Amino acid sequence: MEKPFVIYEKYRQIISYLFWGIITTIINVGIFECLYLWANWNYMVNNTIAWFVSVLVAYLSNRAYVFHSITKGIRAYIHEVISFFGGRLLVLALEQGILFVGITLMSSNQLVVKIIDNVIVIILNYFWSKWAVFKR
Repeated sequence: MEKPFVIYEKYRQIISYLFWGIITTIINVGIFECLYLWANWNYMVNNTIAWFVSVLVAYLSNRAYVFHSITKGIRAYIHEVISFFGGRLLVLALEQGILFVGITLMSSNQLVVKIIDNVIVIILNYFWSKWAVFKR
C-alpha cells in the first residue's frame, strides 16, 4: 500500500485542481445565488457576473498553484490569458445552455441546476487548462 505522501505526490495536480475547483465553484455558486436573492436579476445575467469573478480566481489559482506556470515575457503571458479566458468563454456558452434547459425548459430549481452545471464545467475546464493553456 502506498503511503499518503506518495499518493499525494502522484496526484498532486489533480488534488490541487479539485481543491481550487471547489473554491471557485463556491465563489461561482455563491455570487450566482446572492445576485438572485438580492438583485433578483435574470439568471443569465447572474451567471455571467458569477462566471467572470470565478474565472478570474480560477486563472490566478490555476496559474500559481495547480499548473505552476512559468510563462515568461508579456507576449507569452497575454497568450496564456487569452487562451485561458477563451476556453472558459466556450464553456460559458455550454453553461448558459445547460442553465436554459434546466431552469427555463424543465422548470428545475436554479441552484440545483447551477451545481450540476458546475460539475460538468470543472471537468471540461481541467482538460482545457491542462492540454491547451498550461501545457509544458
